[in-house]
Amino acid sequence: MNRRMIVFAIGKLLSMTGLLLFIPVMISFIYHESQGLYFGIVGAILLLLGFLISRKTPKKKNIYAREGFVIVALSWILVSAFSAIPYVLSGEIPHYVDAFFEMVSGFTTTGSSILTNIEGMSHTGLFWRSFTHWIGGMGILVFVIAFIPIASGRSMHILKAEVPGPVVGKLVSKVRATARILYVIYAALTVIEIVLLLFGGMPLFDSILNAFGTAGTGGFAIKNASIAAYHSAYFDVVITIFMILFGINFNLFYFILIGKVKDALRSEELHYYLGIIALCIIVITCNVLPMYKNVLEALRYAGFTVASTITTTGFVVVDYGKWPLLSQMIILVLTFVGASSGSTGGGIKISRIVMYFKSARKELKKALHPHSVQTVEFENQPIDGNVISSIQGYLVIYLIIFVVSLLILSCYKIDFTSAFSAVATCLNNVGPGMNVVGPVGNFSSLSDVSKLVLSFDMLAGRLEIFPMLLLFAPSSWRK
Repeated sequence: MNRRMIVFAIGKLLSMTGLLLFIPVMISFIYHESQGLYFGIVGAILLLLGFLISRKTPKKKNIYAREGFVIVALSWILVSAFSAIPYVLSGEIPHYVDAFFEMVSGFTTTGSSILTNIEGMSHTGLFWRSFTHWIGGMGILVFVIAFIPIASGRSMHILKAEVPGPVVGKLVSKVRATARILYVIYAALTVIEIVLLLFGGMPLFDSILNAFGTAGTGGFAIKNASIAAYHSAYFDVVITIFMILFGINFNLFYFILIGKVKDALRSEELHYYLGIIALCIIVITCNVLPMYKNVLEALRYAGFTVASTITTTGFVVVDYGKWPLLSQMIILVLTFVGASSGSTGGGIKISRIVMYFKSARKELKKALHPHSVQTVEFENQPIDGNVISSIQGYLVIYLIIFVVSLLILSCYKIDFTSAFSAVATCLNNVGPGMNVVGPVGNFSSLSDVSKLVLSFDMLAGRLEIFPMLLLFAPSSWRK
C-alpha cells in the first residue's frame, strides 16, 4: 500500500474542494447573503490543509487497484464531511448528521433530503446543494484528474474505482485527456439544458440549479414541490429528455462527436435502456389513464416519472404513491434497474443486469446440453469470465448490504414499506422512496443511526460497493 501517494491525492482533492467552496461565496455576494462567509472559512481551511498535505510529491507514484479504491472511498467521505460544516455553522442545517446526510446525498447524486422547507434556504445554500450533484455526477476525482495532475499516467485505477459500470476504459490514450473529454461533453449538455429552460421562461438561477440536478441525475429540487411547482408541460418534457440523455453511457456521445454515429446507435445497452423506458411508459400510461384528463397528460406524467426513476434522478411532478399498484411496482423495479454504465445514473446498471441474465441463460443451456460450448456475449464481444464473476459477486454483496441495512432500520419506529424503499432508494441513488420517505415526504423523521446507515448505502451505491468495503478491510492496508 502506497500510503504517501494516498495522502498526496487526498491533499490535491481537499485543495480543489476548497477552491470550489468559494463559488457559493460569490453567489452570496450577488444575493447579499451572509451564509457565504462560512463557505469561505471552510474553503480557506481546506486550501491550507490540502497544500500542507500535498506540497511534497512522493518519490513512488504507483497507484494500483488497492490505492485507487482507498483514495476514492476516503475522498468521497471527506468531501461530504467537510462540505456539511458550512450548513451547520450558518444554522441552515444545524444538526451535523442531517447536514452530512444531505451532502452525501448531494455528491452521490441520490437526492434524498432531510429538508422540510427547501424554499426557506438561502440562494447560497441552495446553489452548493445542487452544485454537489453536478460535481458528483461525473465523479469527484474525475473532476480533479481533469484539471490537476495527481499521478500522471497512473490514474486509471482511480477512474475505474469511481466511474460506474462493470467495465471501464479510456476514450483516448491518456486518463487525464479522457477525464477532460467526459467533462466537456457533460458541461455542453448542461449548458444546452439551461438555455432550453431559460427559453421556456424559467428564471436563470432556477434553470442552472435544475440543470445541475438533471445532469448529475441527482434530483435535488429548489422548490418544495420539486418540478411540479412550475406547472409547465414544456419544462417537464425538456427535463424528461435530458434525464434520459444523462442516463446514456457518455462514451456513446464521444463516438457521435468523432463521427462514429452507427457504432453508437448499435450499442446493445442503449437498445435495452431505451426499450425498457418505452415499455414502462406505455404500461404506466395505460394504467393511470383514468386518473387524468387525457392521454397526453397521462403520458407526460408517466414519461417524466419513468425517466426520473430509471436514471435515478428523483425529480417529482406527481405523487406516484397514489397511482395503481401495478404502476407503483414498476417504479419500484426501475429503482433497482438504474441507468447505463458510464452515465451519471445510479442503480445496478442495465449492462450488469443484461450480462447477469445472459449468464443465467448460458448456465441453463449448459444444464440441458452438458457437452455444448456456451459463451456470453455483450455488445457483440465475448465477456471475460472474470467480469461475469465480478458481476455475480457484486449482486451477492449488494443483497447482503441491502438486508443488513433493512434490519438496522427495522430496529427503529418505521413501517416496512418506508424502510424497504428508503434502503432501495439510497443504495440505488434514486432519491424519493415510498410512504414516509415518498415523493411528498423526506428523511428528516428517521433516527441518526438510520441516516448514517443510509449515508453508507448512498456512498456504497455510487461507488459500486467495493471501494467502501475495501476501505474497512484490514488486508487493504497491508504493505
